[in-house]
Amino acid sequence: MNSEEEFYDAETGLESDDSCEVSFKDALVFDSKQVTDGSTTQENGVWERRKTLPAEMISRNNFSVWSILKKCIGMELSKIAMPVVFNEPLSFLQRISEYMEHTHLIHKACSLSDSIDRMQVVAAFAVSAVASQWERTGKPFNPLLGETYELIREDEGYRLISEQVSHHPPISAFHAQSLKQEFEFHGSIYPKLKFWGKSVEAEPKGTMTLELLKHKEAYTWTNPMCCVHNIILGKLWIEQYGTVEIVNHSTGDKCVLNFKPCGMFGKELHKVEGHIQDKSKKKRRVIYGKWTECMYSVDPKVYDAYKKSDKKTGGDSKKLKQEHSCEGEEADEMPDVQETVTVIPGSALLWRITPRPPHSAQMYNFTSFAMTLNELEPGMERLMAPTDCRLRPDIRAMENADIETASSEKERLEEKQRAARRERSKDEEEWSTRWFQLGTNPHTGGEDWLYTASKICVFCDVQTLTGTMSFV
Repeated sequence: MNSEEEFYDAETGLESDDSCEVSFKDALVFDSKQVTDGSTTQENGVWERRKTLPAEMISRNNFSVWSILKKCIGMELSKIAMPVVFNEPLSFLQRISEYMEHTHLIHKACSLSDSIDRMQVVAAFAVSAVASQWERTGKPFNPLLGETYELIREDEGYRLISEQVSHHPPISAFHAQSLKQEFEFHGSIYPKLKFWGKSVEAEPKGTMTLELLKHKEAYTWTNPMCCVHNIILGKLWIEQYGTVEIVNHSTGDKCVLNFKPCGMFGKELHKVEGHIQDKSKKKRRVIYGKWTECMYSVDPKVYDAYKKSDKKTGGDSKKLKQEHSCEGEEADEMPDVQETVTVIPGSALLWRITPRPPHSAQMYNFTSFAMTLNELEPGMERLMAPTDCRLRPDIRAMENADIETASSEKERLEEKQRAARRERSKDEEEWSTRWFQLGTNPHTGGEDWLYTASKICVFCDVQTLTGTMSFV
């Protein structure tokens, strides 16, 4: 495939059947306790989620992207075809579902009676939602227009559905809800990527909305910027930076978090600091930590006193060597990671990252949660929608370390979808989304993709999706 062809130009292969309105009333719900074919891990007759991928990742050392990217400095990368070896075996829709890895924090927030306490935990959840990106330098597969992903985690108490709702620009919408009607979490993301010579910067445009139904509260925020360094030369490393403002639209409370860039000598790498203020703008709590490790909360007076004491003793002003600078001549060398988070006396732990499995580095630096996202559970395939990411042959080949098949299947799907787009254009037909509709976020007043059904039923009856695209 010509490298100049459109990267995201992959749409659904069959026409959208507008006469077939999606309904969840008669949809089948998969219950892993009811079906087992013996093909997956069993212990005492109980199916277990996988703890590893089928194969280790292929080395990227013999591949170079410079011939493709050298003409793209300062450009948006949505129309650039990248070699599949630089992907990871997940669709971007599956990557979005990793926001839910620390769902226990939402459940914790639901259980708290004080709004400031709830805001603390919501802030920790917002940080935890991007923690899985640490060392994840592989690019997820771009979803095809109309592609979907559905996930149910009874052990975590939620269901999630996502859909690729737009092609140009590429927009992914998701909606998760508690199995006990405690919360809803939803949003839409337009990942704008730009190449700056030695790095790729990702701006995750879109609003996250968390609703705690019992408390009749709605929180909104946007995610920080993400930058992958050393795309051309050196070891790849990631930093996240920017201001994240979390607003409680019911109480007027606000949390402002500063994801710090690494700085000249790298001492700020991964650090997050901020505060919570009430509607009268009185500072109530200080939040601090690292998005790669943990987050703490402390009283503002205690925090200020500690900082003054620390400044007098010179605790954080150690001289660092010049080679720790983020700006190297040949490559953006990753700074040596500084000491772990220093806990201020009187602080409360809000969140700590889940340790990654010991073989994570050989498997795209996936978390244990990410390892399970493309897994086909026993009996699942006959119940899931034909648009589900798990059925994509290119992603399946990639996780089996079959790069040749992954590349050819990716090209085949993209070309098939281009043909479908040309047909729709010729017939002057517009694409119709299934589960989301463009509307107005009731809390921010901004444009947003909103879930249209009253409830989520994971693994909808294939009959309800007759006429949608397939990966065959």
